[in-house]
Amino acid sequence: MSPVQYATFSGRLIMIGFGSIGQGVLPLILRHIQLKPEQITIFTAHEWGRDIAAAQGVTDFRLQPLTRENYLTLLGPLVHKGDFIVNLSYDVSSPALMELCHTVGALYLDSCIEPWAGGYYDPTLTPTERSNYGLRELALSINRRNWPHRPTCVLTHGVNPGLISHFVKDALLNMARDTGLTISTPKTREDWARLAQQLGIKVIHIAERDTQVAARRKQPGEFVNTWSVEAFAGEGSQPSELGWGTHEKNLPSSGRRHPIGCQAAIYLEQPGVATRVRSWTPLEGPYMGYLITHGESISLADYLTVRDGSEVAYRPTVHYAYHPCDDAVLSIHEYCGKGYVLQDNHRLIKEDIVSGMDELGVLLGGNPKGAYWYGSRLTIEQARALCPHNGATSLQTTSGVLGGIVWALKNPERGVVDPEEMDHDVIMNIARPYLGEMVGVWSEWTPLLGRERFFPESLDRQDPWQFSNILVA
Repeated sequence: MSPVQYATFSGRLIMIGFGSIGQGVLPLILRHIQLKPEQITIFTAHEWGRDIAAAQGVTDFRLQPLTRENYLTLLGPLVHKGDFIVNLSYDVSSPALMELCHTVGALYLDSCIEPWAGGYYDPTLTPTERSNYGLRELALSINRRNWPHRPTCVLTHGVNPGLISHFVKDALLNMARDTGLTISTPKTREDWARLAQQLGIKVIHIAERDTQVAARRKQPGEFVNTWSVEAFAGEGSQPSELGWGTHEKNLPSSGRRHPIGCQAAIYLEQPGVATRVRSWTPLEGPYMGYLITHGESISLADYLTVRDGSEVAYRPTVHYAYHPCDDAVLSIHEYCGKGYVLQDNHRLIKEDIVSGMDELGVLLGGNPKGAYWYGSRLTIEQARALCPHNGATSLQTTSGVLGGIVWALKNPERGVVDPEEMDHDVIMNIARPYLGEMVGVWSEWTPLLGRERFFPESLDRQDPWQFSNILVA
């Protein structure tokens, strides 16, 4: 059976970055979008992947890193109205590329909002300026300016951020069904926010446990990961960020509010790789993960806000709770111990993975029936059978990139959009065949479970879903 062709594209597709996600999404693009390899140009900072591009018929492979100084010179003559920039790099500014697209009328998508090189670490910048919150505010401000064109620019649409926001909508509908709540499918952001409020959702964890294992284990002085080492170290070095719910009684001692913007989120005065939180997935059970900053923590909290006039009546707390593969955990421990100086040796494990899966979903807490986890269980064996050049982690992401590209092609004049503003059922229909087993599971777990016998005076028993119970001190 021939693969489904979701869209036709006649322009030039410029892919910026060709690491694990670029290499993994290229065969999906060529499989499901009607275009020729000759229409694709790749800009990358590394030679790695040239043979993979060539095997797919893509020969316009440019070993030219984009910088603040050269991006207009390199992209200006190449990008025209109707073209598409797919930014899968790190250290290339998302807002700068979106401004270029609004100037010429080209479409845009990224899987993570990025600053220019050094933007995560620059001590001259404020925490807000180094945060995903600040970068999102900058990107959304593009909608408020006058441009020759208003092309669709999709912010942060891989798996998380990206598909995870569509998982939340499916989870809310499933919870309404399971609890006997009679509703119509929400049509607006206000409808979705009211549904979350009606279901009593206090917290949303992006709860992920990666159990993939390579044949050779981590060595001293080496950072090992199942996706980009540099990008993980970069986002992990940003301040921890989380959407801040209306049920929360007190800010954490290191918590700070932003001086600008929508006020849907806060940050902690500590990096994500030094911040651990308690969470739960069905197969792993209870675990401790890292509160790494991610765009969906902000956009979901903002999207699910209920307002009463100018006052915020309801908002959930939203954050990542990431347990990467065990070798990545050891890598983080070593990285933090060395004063956040990245190891000299980096190893992206993909072809040498011998077992494991990525269990990635959303955990919604606060409903009287219990907590509800909904998400993807994708094994390395399934990922390899479904699409070449992918592991479990990358295929979950590349399926989200594919869905976002198709949606933008069918909705080409929407301006800058968050994942929550897209049609979740359309996106999920495209991505679902590549997500393995999609599962919804109820649980009695709360962050208090098993802890009452240790220092019970430090727990908030009246409300188990207080962030003070979730944060690992």
